[in-house]
Amino acid sequence: MPELPEVEVLRRSLAPHLLGREFCRLEVRNRALREPVRPATLRRHLLGRRVVEVGRRAKYLLIGLERESTLVLHLGMSGRVVLTEAAAAAGDHEHLRFFLDDGRVLRFRDPRRFGLAFALPTGRMARDRHFAALGPEPLDAAFDGATLETAARRRHGPVKSFLMNAAVVVGVGNIYACEALYRAGIHPRRSVARIAPARWSQLAAAVRGVLFDAIGEGGTTLNDFADGEGRSGYFQVSLAVYGREDAPCRRCGRAIRRVVLAGRSTFYCPGCQR
Repeated sequence: MPELPEVEVLRRSLAPHLLGREFCRLEVRNRALREPVRPATLRRHLLGRRVVEVGRRAKYLLIGLERESTLVLHLGMSGRVVLTEAAAAAGDHEHLRFFLDDGRVLRFRDPRRFGLAFALPTGRMARDRHFAALGPEPLDAAFDGATLETAARRRHGPVKSFLMNAAVVVGVGNIYACEALYRAGIHPRRSVARIAPARWSQLAAAVRGVLFDAIGEGGTTLNDFADGEGRSGYFQVSLAVYGREDAPCRRCGRAIRRVVLAGRSTFYCPGCQR
């Protein structure tokens, strides 16, 4: 599943090509995504309007338009957004095409159809049900150990599940939660009630470090992810624990272990994460 770094990489790859461009036509080939696509609403907010901003909130790609409208795209589990020439043949599972005034097309592909595509007035976004309950952005300078420590008060669950709660902090999915906990030396099953303030600071720094490193390496491509120009990421070669069951830890040499926590495969080093 594309996580925060992948969506940020996508945003950065698309922004130079979309800024200043105008949407001139929309083609909806399949409305049956996780939530039904509403073509009339999309056309009302998009057509004839220029792109003024390409942003991101959590794992949502936000394309800001003239007259205070925003196109929201979410990749779900297997979605891709690519920018091509209009003459390029349609790919498999291509559900939406957004035609630009320079002859190119922004294409939304999603084999599993867990993605989202909708538009709304920009001023209403913070109150919209998709965004209202989201926690802080881990890449913001204000995100630190105190942010996590405050959110953990009166909680007792495992720290990995806590990190993956979007109401606590957005965008830290399974891969990056495993990697951040390894960097911070914290066992994924440790209760949040048993983490000292200094360790919260280490964990917040590890979360930020892992995410920034992943963005710098183009994201993690395990199955489907590619940026807006079709390029795969390569952070997967830097993963320390995720997907490395029984491989030796690069710090201590102990075998990486895998357990299932909250229904998700969780990887850790028994020597470095006690």
